[in-house]
Amino acid sequence: MVLLRSIAELASVPGPVVLAIGVFDGLHLGHRAVLERARSEAVSRGGTAVALSFDPHPARILRPERAPRLLTATEHKLRLLEQLGFTHTLLLTFDQALAAMDADDFIRSLAHYAQPLAAICVGHQWSFGKARKGNLKRLAQLGSALQFVEIGVEEVQIEGTPVSSTRIRNALIAGDLSLASHLLGRPYTVLGNVQHGRELGRTLGFPTANLSLFSEQLPPNGVYAVRVSQADEGCPRLSHWASVANLGTRPTVTTTTTDSGALTQPSEPVLEVHLLEFSGDLYGRTLEVEFVEFLRPEKRFDSLEALRAQIATDARDAARLLANRH
Repeated sequence: MVLLRSIAELASVPGPVVLAIGVFDGLHLGHRAVLERARSEAVSRGGTAVALSFDPHPARILRPERAPRLLTATEHKLRLLEQLGFTHTLLLTFDQALAAMDADDFIRSLAHYAQPLAAICVGHQWSFGKARKGNLKRLAQLGSALQFVEIGVEEVQIEGTPVSSTRIRNALIAGDLSLASHLLGRPYTVLGNVQHGRELGRTLGFPTANLSLFSEQLPPNGVYAVRVSQADEGCPRLSHWASVANLGTRPTVTTTTTDSGALTQPSEPVLEVHLLEFSGDLYGRTLEVEFVEFLRPEKRFDSLEALRAQIATDARDAARLLANRH
């Protein structure tokens, strides 16, 4: 996929150009309706569909104190867009300058550089520009003047309620993986880079990949049956490798005692995955982890032997469950 970083780079895209514009956090069913409409429009015109999105999430600039955890970090989003068939993505840095850009100026800039701009697809409630003064009505007016078509795509509803990133985030917080996946239209996954840890899992006979995550929304702490794929560019793919994961604070091995005698644990959860029937070096690689099913809550064990026995049970449970859901 060709990644563009400035509006001016639209001039290099074979026209006519059809833009799908949105934050697209999660690339859920509602987002996919916009993206797929843009692709079909581009095909009918013999042109190129371009996904236009932003990094970081605008909320992190406009209201950082209320910015949500992401459903898809930028690297993850780009991978998913490519899987949807997009050959070009325009990723604009969202900063104070872009936030202050007038709505008309933003659209005129897109129309100036695209060769030519044939259509813009957005969600029907999309707003844009300084103080969010731009809307679908204004987009239609600009389209008439600049000779492009505006396409407002109706919201997608599941069980009578609109699909939204907030709804998916709430489902994940509640541990409802089934609902989250249903609204996403795909399995719920997160990306992480494999980093060096204490290698205690290897000592216990269950080597784990410790993942540095991309600030994505996580389900509740606990042990999960998961599938793992390798996400590095140009690397052989570990396709849906059956695994067991621990998400949490690892209370058996990371609990510390303060001067007052109180027990403390790390505040941020850690994700560790043990790939079943796999041996090899994963350090430095990027893995995509699909949460399939919750197995049990995280707990503290009195000894490493008790922890080892429980991990063995978890691995067997995960293998059996994943085999039945192949």
